[in-house]
Amino acid sequence: MKAWQILGLGPLLLMCGAVWGYGSSNSSKACAKPGFSQFYPPDKADVVPNAKFSFLASPNTRPDTIRVVVKDLSASIAVKPVPQGYQVSGMLPSALHGTFARINISAEGASQCKGSGGWLVNIGE
Repeated sequence: MKAWQILGLGPLLLMCGAVWGYGSSNSSKACAKPGFSQFYPPDKADVVPNAKFSFLASPNTRPDTIRVVVKDLSASIAVKPVPQGYQVSGMLPSALHGTFARINISAEGASQCKGSGGWLVNIGE
């Protein structure tokens, strides 16, 4: 009877091995989030109202998904391809003055992974 039980386990173990060979959902394609750098003006800088800003988005960023929001106000941007990725520039919303504001960036990467970033500026009167 023991030999019969052992033989019955063989096919079961082979099937389990085949299932484990495919891996889990964690082993699927790696998520490459877009990155952001070269912020201008620099973090925590004092700026005038309606000041220009710019930053660099990594090459894996989908340019049509780049969004910039400053203190719940959308900022219009221009995106230009450069060898290092995408140069993004715009102006702070004119309604903001006499306040600290975070320039929030969001975008999707080539594999639809979402990335975000940003920096803080002090907008004068």
